[in-house]
Amino acid sequence: MTDNVLIRWIDGQAPTEISGGTTWGMPFPRGSVQGTEALAVTDAAGTPVPSQAWPLATWPDGSLKWAGVALPATGSPSDTYNVTADAGTASAAGQPPSHGSSVTVTESADALTIDTGALQMVIDRVGPSLFRSLSRHGEPVARDARLVSFLQDGVPEGAGTASRDAFTGEVTAVVLEQSGPVRAVVRLEGRHRQDGAGGKGRSWLPFVVRFYFYANARSVRMVHSFIWDGDAGRDFLAGLGVRFTVPLEAELHNRHIRIAGADGGFLTEAVRGLTGLRRDPGADVRGAQVAGRTTPPAETWNPEVSRRLHLIPAWGDYTLSQLSADGFELRKRTAAGHGWVGISGGTRAAGFCSLSDTRGGLGVGIKDFWQSHPGQLDIRGAAGSEASLTAWLFSPEAQPMDLRFYHDGMGQETFGEQLEGLEITYEDYEPGFGNPTGIARTHELTLFAYEATPSTESLAADAAAASTPALLQATPEYLHSAGIFGDWSPVDRSTPARARLEDRLDFLFDFYAGQVEQRRWYGFWNFGDVMHTYDLDRHVWRYDVGGYAWDNSELSPDLWLWYSYLRSGRADIFRFAEAMTRHTGEVDVYHLGPWKGLGSRHNVQHWGCSAKQLRISTPAYRRFYYYLTADERTGDLLSELVDSDQNFLGLDPVRKVRPDAATYRPNRGALGVGLGTDWGSLAATWLTDWERTGNPRSRDRLLGTMADIGALKYGFLTGEALYDLDRGRFDTGREQISVSHLSAVFGLVEICSELVDLVDDPAFERAWLQYCRLFLASKEEQVEAVGQALEGIYLTQAHSRLTAYAAARLQDAGLAAQAWEHFAGGGEHLNHGAAFSLRKMEPPFVLLPVDEAPTVSTNDAAQFGLAVIQNLALAGRHLD
Repeated sequence: MTDNVLIRWIDGQAPTEISGGTTWGMPFPRGSVQGTEALAVTDAAGTPVPSQAWPLATWPDGSLKWAGVALPATGSPSDTYNVTADAGTASAAGQPPSHGSSVTVTESADALTIDTGALQMVIDRVGPSLFRSLSRHGEPVARDARLVSFLQDGVPEGAGTASRDAFTGEVTAVVLEQSGPVRAVVRLEGRHRQDGAGGKGRSWLPFVVRFYFYANARSVRMVHSFIWDGDAGRDFLAGLGVRFTVPLEAELHNRHIRIAGADGGFLTEAVRGLTGLRRDPGADVRGAQVAGRTTPPAETWNPEVSRRLHLIPAWGDYTLSQLSADGFELRKRTAAGHGWVGISGGTRAAGFCSLSDTRGGLGVGIKDFWQSHPGQLDIRGAAGSEASLTAWLFSPEAQPMDLRFYHDGMGQETFGEQLEGLEITYEDYEPGFGNPTGIARTHELTLFAYEATPSTESLAADAAAASTPALLQATPEYLHSAGIFGDWSPVDRSTPARARLEDRLDFLFDFYAGQVEQRRWYGFWNFGDVMHTYDLDRHVWRYDVGGYAWDNSELSPDLWLWYSYLRSGRADIFRFAEAMTRHTGEVDVYHLGPWKGLGSRHNVQHWGCSAKQLRISTPAYRRFYYYLTADERTGDLLSELVDSDQNFLGLDPVRKVRPDAATYRPNRGALGVGLGTDWGSLAATWLTDWERTGNPRSRDRLLGTMADIGALKYGFLTGEALYDLDRGRFDTGREQISVSHLSAVFGLVEICSELVDLVDDPAFERAWLQYCRLFLASKEEQVEAVGQALEGIYLTQAHSRLTAYAAARLQDAGLAAQAWEHFAGGGEHLNHGAAFSLRKMEPPFVLLPVDEAPTVSTNDAAQFGLAVIQNLALAGRHLD
């Protein structure tokens, strides 16, 4: 590969500045690039740009499949960039920037010091601080950053009371993950410890914090993740935040508070205001203070003001609280013990504030602030020699976090009673399984180090950058040419039939994005997910009906969104998919405890269902975001799953319906593993780990089980095989046919397509083609092929892409025509969920407020979208 690969900003134009550098992931065709040392980056004019690259994944032949690429901070980003991979001529990626400074890391026994050239951070290896100090050109702007939290022992009802205990994060390990020269990454781990307990108090809420540093950067990206490990019955989180100490030296009238409101607006105030007084200090004095510049010397002011400065109140405390998606409140007070004064309110705050004086200051921005409510920003003690700035990720003014299960079980003690409950509310209940212990949440913040109080315009740009970070990406055409992620093709409106389907795909996405806003699917634990099924009688989504509420990846909306992004390159689709990936990978999956590595099926509460399964935690949903962004946190989630086959020892996913439940005893010699949702998830796990790390265990289990499926008499139609956990192989002697409509709709289709192209295993390919060809075949064809008709054939429209796959691999025009027939007609006879008919989406797509759902099932919509995308890629010419 020597051609330039065009890299463009996802929002269509270059930002005015990249204050903290940028990173993206990009793929390379198999065999084209041997290593990251061959990569070089140029701007739109062809000028070399300092860069750093590292491998994210390799092809089976050892060539580079995915790389992370980082560029330094810059005040003049190029409109586009080009990446070249040519070992003969390209300068080695990772060399020090040819201009400006490199990011450097100095290590000592007790600390790390990271220097971007513009800012410096000192991180202690252990202790209560996330960092000891943050400086701009050597001048401290913040120090003693800490995680803080409150634990409340109950939720008072009526006149009841509850007590709160304060906790502080204790760092126990620091790891330098990257050390420059363009990008450095530091990972901190720890737990929250009770304050004032002499080291003997409670420890809880394990956390991971990463700081990202780039050459020339004046800001630092911070990614914070924590795992809930409390007892939902007695532990109520009443506040979670990051607190910074900000040193202040200037006169009170030269200390400035800036808090972003909605739509680019800002509160711009000084601790001691000089405007609006009865006596005027002078236009130049007022103008300087409002602009954040140093005021002229006091002796030059109107003396009627200068001699009475001590009589002007100093406002040391400020708060912005965003307790819902629709409203924030701003207020201030002079000091603790005095009353608060309301300032103003608004709808959706940007989640940014700064505190500064003439020598510098700190700004903090929280991504998805109002979307992840309740949030809060506090400034305290700004009239003293040092103040605190706290970015609350969960506001202490909100109702405490109540994670108790939402009902008492209603007498469902036995499997039989629970299956009866499933029949009426679609909820798979089991006592003790609606437990949130082990779920997680990730937030992203940006810390800005200022040399002085910036202009409001500059602060507004920083707030926007923290809220919606700029991102570079390769074009859909290049991503497709690299041969990654299986069967898809870029958007194509070249014929009326194609344009009609593209219109429907656009409508589908726009509809669900609109539902997020209309239904306010926001909040600390909810943002990123969508509801499962619509209630046409009440005209609401079934938020309170068992398994019909939160979707939790049911039938792969994650995949639909990511393939929609790959095809289109649309920024709005990317960010929707990003939010879903953050949510479903964190909240819907357990990260510690007995169910670690398993996800929870759809429910009124994300963790409420007793079906804890790999089909929700599967890397098939997460790997897109990891590879496209090189996001380390998502990499952590992928790594957590490497040994997920062990979960079958502790929890049988079909325990309630297994025919041999009375005698089934899972052990290492005979674990029942489904060849659909179970093996598809394991295959995604092993494939992702193999290409990321080269792990021979993952490689051998993937290739071995593929060979075993190919050796089964009925291949994928067998339904379930016995898995030897020690050997990582299936027993190939089982002869049965058992087909489920759910087997292929949780990533199996997409992973098998990749595997067939990736690995030369003719028997596995035959087994997969047999499944694809027969699933929607006539009963006569099924009997002729395997001796019996297949039962459980639902989701016809969704499975039309199986027929299309067989048509493409076998070059069978008749099968291709059948695929489109199944697609067009299948939406009228779905036995799972509601019919998804093309006729329900005719132009002009006008929907009334009480009739807004073109389908009553989100997952039917997702499978419709995937069917369109894959059918177009596999059998598109037969549509024309």
